[in-house]
Amino acid sequence: MNFKRFLPWIIVAVVIIGLYSWASGIYNTAVTLEQDVKESWGNVNTSYQRRNDLIPNLVNTVKGYAEHEKSTLTAVIEARAKATGITIDPTNVTPEQLAAFNSAQSGVSSSLSKLLVSVEQYPNLKADASFMKLQDELASTENQILTARTRFNEAVKPYNNNINTFPRNILAGMYGLKQKPYFEAVAGAEKPAEVKF
Repeated sequence: MNFKRFLPWIIVAVVIIGLYSWASGIYNTAVTLEQDVKESWGNVNTSYQRRNDLIPNLVNTVKGYAEHEKSTLTAVIEARAKATGITIDPTNVTPEQLAAFNSAQSGVSSSLSKLLVSVEQYPNLKADASFMKLQDELASTENQILTARTRFNEAVKPYNNNINTFPRNILAGMYGLKQKPYFEAVAGAEKPAEVKF
């Protein structure tokens, strides 16, 4: 007889514990996935930092051979400075911040491309072992950047799926969890590159 008296309280307790477990599970999963996004963002930054660290060596190597390419060298240095001046917090990244970061990094890529095209005019520089090593390291770094950006997008997808699916989206809004933006191609990337000789 005593058991029936406590049955409603037991049912209420089981329901409360079940709701708590469900709600905390949603939050904990989102936090875990957000940590994956942060880690991926750190890898993106590390790849860009490696490129930024290579630029002074590349510029100095080219400087010795191509003194009259100062405007190109200056453009590379300025683009690097602009790119390193943008920092993003991966927990609160907005599409606008990511677009600004992407644009600054694309400026570095563009100025480096112009520098490497101008190098074609200097056969001694192209044959220089340290320049060739730097050029190979730069190409390797560009591949690492692509991989890091791809992995960042791969980390963002499960996080966004987690907080946008019903009924998780209701609790995600209450927890203040927001969708993370993806890396996208820079404007004009769909057009073929123009090559001039």
